[in-house]
Amino acid sequence: MKEYDVIVVGAGHAGAEAALAAARLGGDTLALTVDLDNIALMACNPAIGGPAKSQIVREIDALGGEMAKNIDRSFIQLRMLNTGKGPAVRSLRAQADKKSYSLNMKRVLEEEENLNIRQGIVTELLVGDGVVKGVKLKTGIEFYGKKIILTTGTFLKGSIIIGDHSFNSGPHHQFPANALSEHLEELGFELRRFKTGTSPRVDKRTIDFSQLIKQPGSEGDISFSFTELSSTQLKEQVPCWLVRTNEKTHQIIRDNIDLSPLYAGDIEGEGPRYCPSIEDKVMKYPEKERHQIFVEPEGEYIFEMYLSGFSTCLPESIQVKMLHSLPGFEEAKIIRPGYAIEYDCVNPLQLKPTLETKVIKGLYTAGQINGTSGYEEAGAQGLIAGINAMRQLQGEEAVILKRSEAYIGVLIDDLVTKGTNEPYRMLTSRAEYRLVLRQDNADLRLTPLGYQLGLITEKRYQKFKAKKEAIEQEKQRLKNYKIYPEDEVQSYLRKVDSTEISRDDTLGRLLRRPELNYEKLAGLDKERADLAPEVIKQVEIQLKYEGYIKKQLKQIEKKKELEEQQIPEEIDYEQIEGLSAEALEKLKKVEPISVGQASRIAGVTPADISLLVVYLQKLKREVTKENQHE
Repeated sequence: MKEYDVIVVGAGHAGAEAALAAARLGGDTLALTVDLDNIALMACNPAIGGPAKSQIVREIDALGGEMAKNIDRSFIQLRMLNTGKGPAVRSLRAQADKKSYSLNMKRVLEEEENLNIRQGIVTELLVGDGVVKGVKLKTGIEFYGKKIILTTGTFLKGSIIIGDHSFNSGPHHQFPANALSEHLEELGFELRRFKTGTSPRVDKRTIDFSQLIKQPGSEGDISFSFTELSSTQLKEQVPCWLVRTNEKTHQIIRDNIDLSPLYAGDIEGEGPRYCPSIEDKVMKYPEKERHQIFVEPEGEYIFEMYLSGFSTCLPESIQVKMLHSLPGFEEAKIIRPGYAIEYDCVNPLQLKPTLETKVIKGLYTAGQINGTSGYEEAGAQGLIAGINAMRQLQGEEAVILKRSEAYIGVLIDDLVTKGTNEPYRMLTSRAEYRLVLRQDNADLRLTPLGYQLGLITEKRYQKFKAKKEAIEQEKQRLKNYKIYPEDEVQSYLRKVDSTEISRDDTLGRLLRRPELNYEKLAGLDKERADLAPEVIKQVEIQLKYEGYIKKQLKQIEKKKELEEQQIPEEIDYEQIEGLSAEALEKLKKVEPISVGQASRIAGVTPADISLLVVYLQKLKREVTKENQHE
């Protein structure tokens, strides 16, 4: 039987990125999926992006991944969020035609050189001497691979629950992966039981949209991918809608809360704190009189509407009553009821920062199997797992993004350092360096790495270099462009509602004023060149927030020493005198690769870190002495 370089189990958002990365890096790759018709399925809301998530999607793109390009091909609405706030929290969100998204991704996988796709359910891993050798399917056939990446999503012992009805199933009633879950436990993995949910889908022909608030898309040339800006003006965007729950909705939920599996004790899995069900919102926040529900089209030519924020597992008859209590939904018909899904996932503390497992060599995991939620978080992990599987095969250094480099770095570091007791969702508040980790500069941060890895083409890289050079040149020009307190200048500043200058100044300094932007300075700029919008945007952000950015870069520099101080794999923490019992236990379990990572482990104090640093210095001196004797 042929041996593949990499076998990817699952072809959801994590699996698609993992398989493409491995294949594009030259690996002979096999992707196995439960259902070939549901590649990159949007089992929950049909959307990509939003706060913190759009940063991840653009980082995936900057590294050479596919998610951004695929949503640009498949969107039916693009909307820029938080435009009234600072650039660190602005985010792009796209409504997708979910069938188009899935079909487009399937086509990309099918056309990728070095990548084979096959339908099949994996029941066990082939392992010898602690090293993974391949996989076995439910039909008994075996496939051999040097590296295996598990991206099983919510399929591990998946169970769908609606009221008092429950049945074994993956998302959207696909086959679950029961045997594989049991097998992983036998191999020594610590499994957790998590829960997520989805909202009812409603026939849009039965909704009275005149009672809803229209949510149009944004205009202009915007896109997720940095490759080519896709103009939203080239196609008619489909609107989303907003409705709010009311006291009648809340009373129906309160009257029937005993019928909720969540409150009846029928669901043992831990649910997502930041994406709770509607019954959770009503019961936990009784002071809130209304909750927002976004009514989102699932496609351009289909009649299903997704009710984002209305996730529930109450009985279907109660879902109908709740629905009819909403303005405009008095006659609405449910096409698919909402449901909860429970599933097994691994403890991410059993992973290395490369996403290789500590339990089995050569085995990687990515996506919801690692305890995360969201398509974007899954895609990011899949990309990094695919890259690192191939890097290890090729004898190259692993890719471990720092917290100061990318949201992806924050995501993976949080998982492997702190673990998670609930479905992990990326938030802007989790990134301590979010001012420098913006969605608009993801290409500036990560494209050089993507090019170095071999996932960014020469043509794209040269285009990126030209953009970067144009930004720097324009910044310097504005910093050196002097203006003087002449009548013409003062008159113009008054005209644009800005304060007059009292002495010589520069356009670069003026740009820092809150009321001024690049376009408003045009009347004072006699040497302005015709620049691309993305160049102008970067110039404006980098100059306007220059002081804050420099301050954050200094903070990053201060932490750099700890991050670069590596901890050897063979370290014996028992030899470090004075470590607290909790620190000893946590350090042995997490196995941090650097002092910086060790400092972020819950229960490890600054005093413990000081002892660790002293011990590492002692080890270094001993090694130096041995080398001198030799």
